[in-house]
Amino acid sequence: MSASTPKSFSSHLAPLPRFSRCFSSGPASAAAAATTYPSAYLDPGRLRNVAVIAHVDHGKTTLMDRLLRQCGADIPHERAMDSISLERERGITIASKVTSVSWKENELNMVDTPGHADFGGEVERVVGMVEGAVLVVDAGEGPLAQTKFVLAKALKYGLRPLLLLNKVDRPSVSEERCNEVESLVFDLFANLGATEEQLDFPVLYASAKEGWASSTFTKDPPAGAKNMSQLLDAIVRHVPPPKANLDGPFQMLVSMMEKDFYLGRILTGRVSSGIVRVGDKIHGLRSSESGIEKIEEGKVVKLMKKKGTSMVLIDSAGAGDIISMAGLGSPSIGHTVANTEVMAALPTVELDPPTISMTFGVNDSPLAGRDGTHVS
Repeated sequence: MSASTPKSFSSHLAPLPRFSRCFSSGPASAAAAATTYPSAYLDPGRLRNVAVIAHVDHGKTTLMDRLLRQCGADIPHERAMDSISLERERGITIASKVTSVSWKENELNMVDTPGHADFGGEVERVVGMVEGAVLVVDAGEGPLAQTKFVLAKALKYGLRPLLLLNKVDRPSVSEERCNEVESLVFDLFANLGATEEQLDFPVLYASAKEGWASSTFTKDPPAGAKNMSQLLDAIVRHVPPPKANLDGPFQMLVSMMEKDFYLGRILTGRVSSGIVRVGDKIHGLRSSESGIEKIEEGKVVKLMKKKGTSMVLIDSAGAGDIISMAGLGSPSIGHTVANTEVMAALPTVELDPPTISMTFGVNDSPLAGRDGTHVS
């Protein structure tokens, strides 16, 4: 599939090979551009890792588009985060994606998650990478089934939530309706066992379609306030920075995996501790019944980070940041990548069992063996 190359934030671009999800039906629809990122790792105090979660079609991906534009990213088309061909064909998000944006001297790592129950495992895998979550709820429909599922996962892992009531520009949505939905969401928080800290969540009102968010209810904000700045400010203010140990050995839990035609397997996750640099010797670890097993040993060939819609090359990364790396071909999702002196695997996220079950057995019907060929 041919694709155009989006612009990077630098005027000096070098093409990076095309990426595709390892489980997708084809290559990604947008090729990435590479430039050089600052060699120094980011101050963990300036990092914010946050996921956008919601029921299907409540506006997560559209919201991500508006946030990217607000922070200066060049968005070539709508649903810029949906890179799999099937996602564009059906207009849904299937796989979680992570990108970063800069806002007022802070670096925000944003994760767009699927809303369909069929892809709930994608949500479960990424909650361990973030400290906060923007819960998007359609102000007209209110919280629905998948809202409860994704919120339960966020609360279970101690994420700090923000509530965003979307689509308030619709004629059927009034301030009274927003108050009702807010009460329903609060009850949902309480029923799911939220802590006092999690119950103290900020509420924002937005129209992702029109590209604005407000801390107070309005259907038509002033011209100077028709943007996403209030939501971005709320994320920086409310979501805590990651707890980072820069002095420890490098460890990273693999939460996402991609395939590159030239670099091989691309592993994405949050750096749990330490600092990693290009050329460092690393190995992959996994837990088994017999203990910790070493999967493969190698070195860091490339370090990358998604910036807007472009992939940029970096020299090093520190604890708390979400990065991608190439160099190992065997580790998979749930495995640990660490310095060679480390022989401890990070705990993995337990996924819920499948929601569909089948039973196969012998036909014990009274008509067994007497079924006709043309029975209707």
